Amino acid sequence: MPKKDESQPLLVGGPADNDLAERGTAPPALQGAGSSTSPVHPNDCSSISTSKSEQSLMDYDPMMNRDLDHPTSNCDTLIHLLKGNVGTGILAMPDAFHNAGLVLGTFGTLVMGFICTHCMHMLVRCAHELCRRVQVPSLGFSEVCEAAFKTGPVPLQKYHKFVKNLINVFLCITQLGFCCVYFVFVSTNLQEVISHYLVRLDIRVYLVLLLLPMIVLNWVKSLKYLTPVSLFASILTVVGLGIIFFYMLQDLPPASSRPAVASWKQLPLFFGTAIYAFEGIGVILPLENNMQTPQDFGGWTGVLNTGMVIVAALYTSVGFFGYLKYGEAVVVGSITLNLPSSDFLAQSVRLMMALAIFLSYGLQFYVPMRIMWPPLKRRLQTEKAQRIGEYSMRTFLVLFTFFLASAVPNLGAVISLVGAVSSSTLALIFPPIIELITFWPTEPGQKICPWMVTKDLTIMIFGILGFGFGTYTSIVNIIHS
Repeated sequence: MPKKDESQPLLVGGPADNDLAERGTAPPALQGAGSSTSPVHPNDCSSISTSKSEQSLMDYDPMMNRDLDHPTSNCDTLIHLLKGNVGTGILAMPDAFHNAGLVLGTFGTLVMGFICTHCMHMLVRCAHELCRRVQVPSLGFSEVCEAAFKTGPVPLQKYHKFVKNLINVFLCITQLGFCCVYFVFVSTNLQEVISHYLVRLDIRVYLVLLLLPMIVLNWVKSLKYLTPVSLFASILTVVGLGIIFFYMLQDLPPASSRPAVASWKQLPLFFGTAIYAFEGIGVILPLENNMQTPQDFGGWTGVLNTGMVIVAALYTSVGFFGYLKYGEAVVVGSITLNLPSSDFLAQSVRLMMALAIFLSYGLQFYVPMRIMWPPLKRRLQTEKAQRIGEYSMRTFLVLFTFFLASAVPNLGAVISLVGAVSSSTLALIFPPIIELITFWPTEPGQKICPWMVTKDLTIMIFGILGFGFGTYTSIVNIIHS
C-alpha cells in the first residue's frame, strides 16, 4: 500500500491500477453486461424519464463525497494548472509559427487552445456523470474511459478493460516522450553555453553526462520530496520567460516582413508542436479531484478557463513575437537558442531553463512509473525484491528515454512527433469518444443531441487528421535531418 502522501498525486488522480469494482459500491449498471443507467447530458438536450433506482444514482454527488487530507485551494489549483501546461512546448512556439505563418499561427494557436479547453471540459463533465453511475467520488483519465464503456451501449461494454489499458499506454507514451524532449532540451542548451565559453562537443556527450544525474533524481519515489524542487523549477521558468520577452520585444521589425501563411506542407509540423504545447490534459482530472471547492473548476470564469486563457495568451505571445523578431532564423525547438550568445544574461537564461526542465523531469517520469510499476510489483513476493525491482525499473525507464533522445537529438522534430502521436490522441480523440459513449442512448425512447454528435465527430476527425499528417511529416523530418 502506498504512503499517504502518494495516494492522491496531482499527476495521475486516482489508483489507475485498480478496477472500478474495487472502489466503493458498485451500482446495478456494473453488475450485469446488459444493464445500464439512463444518462442525463449536462446540457439537457432531451427529456428522459428516470426510475427510482436511476434517480438515486443521479442524486449521488461525487464532489460531496470526497475525503481529502490536503485539498487544494482555487489559487493552488490554478498554479498547478499553469505548471502542467507551461513547459518546453512554449519555447518551441516561434518554430510552430514559422511552420504556419504569422497570421495563421496566431489564429491556429487560439483555435487549438479553444478546442483543447473544450475537450478538458468534456472530460470533467463525463467524469462527474460516470462518478454518479458507479458511485465513487473521483475517477482518473483511464478510469473515466473504462466506466464510459462499462456503462455504455451493450456491444461496447466488453471492451472496457482494453480501452482503459489503451489510455494508460498513451499516457505512458506521452510522458516518456516528454522525458525524451527534456533530455534533448537540457543537452542542447548546455551545449550552446559551454561551446561559447569553453569547447564545442557533440550533443550526445551532454546526453551521457546527464544520464547519471537523471537516474539519481528519479530514484526519488515520493512527490512530497519533489515539491520544493518543482517550486524552484517554476521560479526559474517564470524568470527565464521574463528575460526571453525582454529580448524578443526589442527592435521588432514590421509584421509585413513575415509571411502571413506558410507552405501547407509545413502545417502538420505546426499542428504537432502546438498540440504538444497544450500538454495538460493529463492533469485536469487530478486537479479537479483534489480541489477543496471543485464546483469552482468549471464555468465561464472558473479555474480551468482562467488558467487556459493565460496559457493560450502566453503561447500566442511567445510564438508571435518570437517569429516576428527572428523570422526564418528562428532555431528549431527552443527560442532560447536564438538569444545572443555574447550576452551573459542570455546565457544565464539558457542555464536557468535547462535547470528548470531538468528538475521537472521527475514530475513527468512519475506518471509512467505509477502506471507500469504496480502490475510488476504484484509479481514480486518479498519487500527486498520489490525495492530492487522498483529501482531497477526506474533506472531502465531513464535509460530508455536516454537512448531514444540519443537516437533522435533533433529537438523540434521530437516535439512535433510526440505532439502528433500522443498528445493529439489524448487531447483531441479520446475526449469526444468518451462523451459520445457516456451519453449515447441505451434504452428505447432516449435521444442524443445532434449538435453534440456533429461537434464530437468534427473534433475527432480533426484529431485523426492531425495525428496522421503530423506523425508522417515529423518522421520524414527526422529521417531527413
